[in-house]
Amino acid sequence: MSVNINELFASVNIQSVKGSRDVEVNEVHFDSRKVKEGDLFVACRGTISDGHDFIEKAVGQGARVVVCEELPKSSSSETSFVLVEDASEALSHIAHNFYNKPTENIQLIGVTGTNGKTTVATLLYDLFRKLGYKVGLLSTVCNYIDDKEVKATHTTPDSLQLNTLLEEMVESGCEYCFMEVSSHAIDQKRIGALNFKGGIFTNITHDHLDYHKTFDAYLKVKKAFFDQLDKKSFAITNVDDRNGKLMLQNMKGHKFTYSKRSFADFRCQILEKHFSGMLLDLDGAEIWTNFIGDFNAHNLLAVYSTARLLNQNKDEVLRGISELKSVDGRFESMISDDGIMAIVDYAHTPDALKNVLETIGSLRTGNEQVITVVGAGGDRDKSKRPLMAKVSAELSNKVILTSDNPRSEDPDQIIQEMKIGVDAHNLRKVLAITDRKEAIRTACMLAQKEDIILVAGKGHEDYQEIKGVKHHFDDKEIIREIFKL
Repeated sequence: MSVNINELFASVNIQSVKGSRDVEVNEVHFDSRKVKEGDLFVACRGTISDGHDFIEKAVGQGARVVVCEELPKSSSSETSFVLVEDASEALSHIAHNFYNKPTENIQLIGVTGTNGKTTVATLLYDLFRKLGYKVGLLSTVCNYIDDKEVKATHTTPDSLQLNTLLEEMVESGCEYCFMEVSSHAIDQKRIGALNFKGGIFTNITHDHLDYHKTFDAYLKVKKAFFDQLDKKSFAITNVDDRNGKLMLQNMKGHKFTYSKRSFADFRCQILEKHFSGMLLDLDGAEIWTNFIGDFNAHNLLAVYSTARLLNQNKDEVLRGISELKSVDGRFESMISDDGIMAIVDYAHTPDALKNVLETIGSLRTGNEQVITVVGAGGDRDKSKRPLMAKVSAELSNKVILTSDNPRSEDPDQIIQEMKIGVDAHNLRKVLAITDRKEAIRTACMLAQKEDIILVAGKGHEDYQEIKGVKHHFDDKEIIREIFKL
């Protein structure tokens, strides 16, 4: 298949063109290694490398068109060079056009925030399938084209992968797609050309400062997603988060709010809490759910509100929500034969960890001990490391600091940086065991009947990344092996 570049450059802000504008191209790439004869290459500036350094290579491999922010000193007369102000933004539009503008034919809902994105997006996918629709999902855990699984490699795929998946969803008859929208994807313009029917804000807390540098910059990037929504779209925000209302300030479309604590368009209240679930008053109706914790009440409220804003029947939505199950790696529990409970959760920010531990604390009925196994990722925001250890020590009876995904860093050094955050009077609670499997095994040995072990940080992940190599590692597998389940 070949496409004329005039079709691809619709809605792209072009500064100048060197060469012919009447050119057909076969494929679109921003990775020069993939370029073949007759392709279009977009030279994007990344955090690690600059696509402009690979223009000569792409041309040598047969690129017919090159999109760039800066023209090379020498250029082939057989190649057209299109100069743009922002190549990453241009790529998002070129990709959308190349894949037949898929978001004009599917209702795309974006979920953004620090915590809860995966849960809300996945539960919406599950709910709408229960309601009888063909649905797509773009998430950290996995992408789905209706019931077809497509392995996820990033929270939000690049522009080309995104539009490829969205086009497949349209071709498969999907009417809706629910998508996690990461701050990286917003900042890197990966979603620039997509037409969102609606946006959901869950919350914003301390995360990704290794990339954004300051919390203010992180906040502005999240807000930019809502600023870009058009007049026909809707946005719904959690006003229990102190920055919830800020997200809607410049939003052009229809604005809605949800809350557990204050006046809002959609509200809920927790009536009963148990380890097996909770009873909610959701928009005036009592329903039993298979989830626990205030954070999950917020997540379910976001799901309910979004479904109602998409004109779904209230009774059917409530019935569907009552049947939903926990998302992989989010507060998943297992119980040993001798009555020890282990909970695996993806909590990898101080706030998420605090939410999970407070939920466990609220459900304790007697003298149960809480033993937390937690680490922090390497090559990521270092400032949250001491905070993770601090909150764990404050809300647990024992803490085992261990390795998470150390990546290129020394795991022992990461643990030491975490330990700095523990108050002096809590240090006696804390052990350091670098080997994650041994840390989990030790927690299980220390636990007695009815004690609760929280293994936090990795959740659904089935690998541990060490020195650039991903080794198979699954917290749940380790626990089942120890519990002999």
